Amino acid sequence: MTTIRLLIVEDDRKIAEIQRRFVERLENVDLCGIAHTLADARDQIEILAPDLILLDVYFPDGSGLELLRELRAEDSGSDIILITAAKEVETLRSALRGGVFDYILKPLVFERLQEAVNRYREHMARLSSLHHVAQKEVDALLPRTSSEGVQSTDQRLPKGIDALTLDKIRAVMASGRHLSAEEVGAAIGASRTTARRYLEYLVGTEELSAEVTYGTVGRPERRYCAATPSS
Repeated sequence: MTTIRLLIVEDDRKIAEIQRRFVERLENVDLCGIAHTLADARDQIEILAPDLILLDVYFPDGSGLELLRELRAEDSGSDIILITAAKEVETLRSALRGGVFDYILKPLVFERLQEAVNRYREHMARLSSLHHVAQKEVDALLPRTSSEGVQSTDQRLPKGIDALTLDKIRAVMASGRHLSAEEVGAAIGASRTTARRYLEYLVGTEELSAEVTYGTVGRPERRYCAATPSS
């Protein structure tokens, strides 16, 4: 299995440390550097040529989106996962136009990062194995080009999400309580990891909201509840 060389670009040193610990838990991922400024990031990218960059948006010396645009203009071989607190639609649009591989909202949880890196690994392996490109290979690499208008509800759901389990999660969350992934998993007879995958999907579709709380031993815990309708 090919090792992914990864660079963290994050100005907040505490958050960068959390990301470092998460990355070190990932299999076949080599953390090649940590940059706390865009200037430092540019130097490290030029020297280290990472495969994948975890990039924030807000920096004292500029915007991570500027760095993203620079890398694309230079036809850089480094791919980007944006990890940010920025929830503005225009920021998301700019990131998508810049070709980010994924967009993850803070606070970052390990399972979401692990999912993104695993999808990146699968994507690169599929791309590397191609000798000739046919439409079906293009569709597999770019799932957003599939004909969603003629697909069933189950087919429109992302890989790893099925409608039956999703309905069970929705039923549990309809109680209005703030629940952890472990509590939801126990309620539907699934693992914490499985429950978290579905809960994060529902956060992404804005059906649920999430917040980080701290338990008695100080460990951060992500808890979920029904999203409050915007006025």
